[in-house]
Amino acid sequence: MGPRPALPKEVAQYTGRDSERLLVKPGLTCIWQVSGRSDVDFKEWMELDRQYIKTRSIILDIVLILKTIPAVLLGKGAC
Repeated sequence: MGPRPALPKEVAQYTGRDSERLLVKPGLTCIWQVSGRSDVDFKEWMELDRQYIKTRSIILDIVLILKTIPAVLLGKGAC
């Protein structure tokens, strides 16, 4: 669990606060993935990742896993 790995073109857009997401180990799913993915703009995406970093817990991870299943199956926010 955690923010997905960053691409170099994404890191180039980071502000100082956005780079906080590089301090945690990347994961397969996070709040952004279950919140609409490509329907979420870059600024909100970075805020969702910071939110995860600040509030991460086993319970949150379980909730995210359960929400990821329908997000992937239904393709919500997929390009």
